[in-house]
Amino acid sequence: MIYIQLFMAFFVSNILGYGGGPASIPLIQKEVVDHYHWLTVKEFSEMLAIGNALPGPIATKMAGFIGYQQAGILGSVIALFATIAPSVLLLVILLRILFKYKDSPNVKKMTNYIRPVIAILLGLMAYEFFMNSYGDSGIGQTLFLVAASFVLLEKLRVHPAFVIVGALVYGAVFLA
Repeated sequence: MIYIQLFMAFFVSNILGYGGGPASIPLIQKEVVDHYHWLTVKEFSEMLAIGNALPGPIATKMAGFIGYQQAGILGSVIALFATIAPSVLLLVILLRILFKYKDSPNVKKMTNYIRPVIAILLGLMAYEFFMNSYGDSGIGQTLFLVAASFVLLEKLRVHPAFVIVGALVYGAVFLA
């Protein structure tokens, strides 16, 4: 049963969030945290932070980790396959159709309608992470990390992986 659940959680998340990590992360969170209760919000946010520090697509790293955690190597393989299967299916089966209608006004409208939904889902996920962090670390620590991350990312143009590693080190030293 766990193998079917793993497949469905990642297949549905990645077929609805077609286009990559930012689109599928909130959907994966909904399945993994809210629906199946495999991880807490805190565990999911920590996994996401570590996964973002590693090279490669985030959705496959999350699928591999959660699949392995829930059902070992076979679970990891099933979750990884479910993550890449929507893209493979769309590339193999629908590529001609998509190419034929890529300039259609209806397709462009549909894309424009999906973008705000993804932005809202990412915003809600960030809010949940903030509230979880605030509850565990306190408002002072949380605001410091938010401000330091903003300055490092936007003003000093530090690579996000270094900011994530720095936040992990800060948490390990000062919040342990």
